[in-house]
This record gives sequence, structure tokens and C-alpha cells, in this order.
Amino acid sequence: MPTNPDAPFAPISLADIERAMQRIRASIPVTPLAYSATLSKFTGNEIFLKLENLQMTGSFKERGALNRILIMTADERRRGVIAASAGNHAQAVAYHATQHGIRSQIVMPITTPIVKAVRTQEYGAEVILHGASFDEAVAEAYRRCEAEDLMFLH
Repeated sequence: MPTNPDAPFAPISLADIERAMQRIRASIPVTPLAYSATLSKFTGNEIFLKLENLQMTGSFKERGALNRILIMTADERRRGVIAASAGNHAQAVAYHATQHGIRSQIVMPITTPIVKAVRTQEYGAEVILHGASFDEAVAEAYRRCEAEDLMFLH
């Protein structure tokens, strides 16, 4: 059964973050920081940009998706995962679920750019286009999660 999207999340401690870092370290490259002269001048501060676009799926979203996948039980892995996303989270879940032999479904709004849907499919997910808005896609993902006994990856 999926987590209630309206319920508050449990607090995350520094120890939780450090354990997650240890879990994902072997699979997620450390990306560099790049100094931005333009933003630094504009803000009057030294501004550095974290180049997460260098991740396999082009986004920091891989960190959370992989961490959640790595702590799944054998039963959860067997059941498969589902997520709702219009792009970056979809690709991260699809890629890492496939890397770990886990079936994935991603529900995306019908307004999702075709390149995002195709890339998500190429990473191994079953893509379901549903709803005119993200909220409608989420509702469908929750419905499928319960009907098919999948793990919801928020």
C-alpha cells in the first residue's frame, strides 16, 4: 500500500544521510562544482554550480531513487516498483530498477515531453501516459500500486 501523499515525512537525521551516502557511493559518481563568474557577480557572492547533469540520467534524482531501491526487501523487489513523474525521477527510477533486476512502471502525464517518456522506456520502465496533470498521474500511480501490489517510489 502506498504512503499517504498528504502525510508528513519522518524526520531525516544526519546519520540517515551518511548511511545513504555509503549505500550509493559505488554507483553514483561524485560530480564537480563549477565556479560561475556571472552568478557570483550578480549576487555579490561566490557561486558554484553542482554539475549533476553529468549523472547517467542527467539529474540528482538518481541519488534518492537508488537509495530507496537499495533498501528494498527481497519481497518488495519481487513485486516491482511504480512511480509518478514527468521526467527526471522517472528516468532515475527506471534506470536503477533495471540495473537491479526490478520491474518498474512509471506513470507520466500525457503532457510529458516525448523525449522524457522515450528515455524512461529506454532505461527499462513500462511507461504509462495518464492524465492531463501531474496530480492525475500520481492518482493513477497510487491506483495501480494498490491494484498490482507494487512498491511506490515517491
